[in-house]
Amino acid sequence: MGMGLIRRQRTLLLALAAILALLAPVAPAAAAPGDPADASTQVDPSVARIDTTVDYQGVIGLGTGFVISPGGQVLTNFHVVQGADRITATVGGRQYPAQLVGYDRGRDVAVIQLLGAAGLPTAPIGDANLLAPGEPVVALGNAMGSDAPLTREVGTLTAFGRTVEAEDALTGSTDQLTGLFEFAAPVRAGDSGGPVVSSTGQVVGVTTAASVNFRMGPGGKGFAIPINDAMQVAGQIQAGIRSDNVHIGPPTLLGVGVRTAPRDAAGVLIQEVMVGGPADRAGLMAGDIIVTLDGTSLDSTNTLTSVLDRHYPGDLLDLVWIDRSGQTRTGTALLTPGGN
Repeated sequence: MGMGLIRRQRTLLLALAAILALLAPVAPAAAAPGDPADASTQVDPSVARIDTTVDYQGVIGLGTGFVISPGGQVLTNFHVVQGADRITATVGGRQYPAQLVGYDRGRDVAVIQLLGAAGLPTAPIGDANLLAPGEPVVALGNAMGSDAPLTREVGTLTAFGRTVEAEDALTGSTDQLTGLFEFAAPVRAGDSGGPVVSSTGQVVGVTTAASVNFRMGPGGKGFAIPINDAMQVAGQIQAGIRSDNVHIGPPTLLGVGVRTAPRDAAGVLIQEVMVGGPADRAGLMAGDIIVTLDGTSLDSTNTLTSVLDRHYPGDLLDLVWIDRSGQTRTGTALLTPGGN
């Protein structure tokens, strides 16, 4: 992770109850529902099984994605590949090494490039705006592992405009993922980033499950990013357009493991410092509290990552921190690549 020394895969814990549920106006379905499981087989050739490795603690992870260009670009969740030192993806039984092209952390969308890929089948993309409550959908995923059959969870679309809370197990910080649709299907860890398919065999969403600690609500709920939103972000990443929300390339590394400071203190508390990293060279130590980064007051670890996501290797960032003796200190950090 760009913000952390412990660069392990993010764990999202989705709240059992979605909040701010706003049921969108009911639109007619694209076509009369057929057998959703049969229809979903049209998407199978474009599904990518994603496996990741984080060297720091020997952590391995898995997730799902789907091909969006014949040259091997794959759309997935950012949390599936976050912090990974190595990414591999299997499409049509062939395994490829992969690199992170870019991501939008707040929307949990990422694009990876499969190295050496050509002529891959692309997923048929639908229109989430044509969906209606009660329609059958199928979530395809990798919950059983890349050597096992695809999971194929059949469910019913239940609501639009959902907001759920997601917790980062490393930092304890929480984010809200907004604009999701909800469907009743028992998606599991490993299904994250996979396609949600309509009864017409088109991808209409991206499952935003989580990783190993994901717990489903009663009866099994899934939440998905509408494909229209996900493809808009993916298009910006493919075009290499940087913004406050979209970061091109791997996360930028500050070289600290942090948590939000106690309630009676501002800033973020440094738990660990990577030897030789930007923070170490700037003079920060474990136990210090970073108060300001690049002129932005840090009220949470979320703010720290959002500042780093707007910057790239080679940038100099001003720092204000309180050391363990209570003295206020200032310095600058020269950012370096976080790797992927």
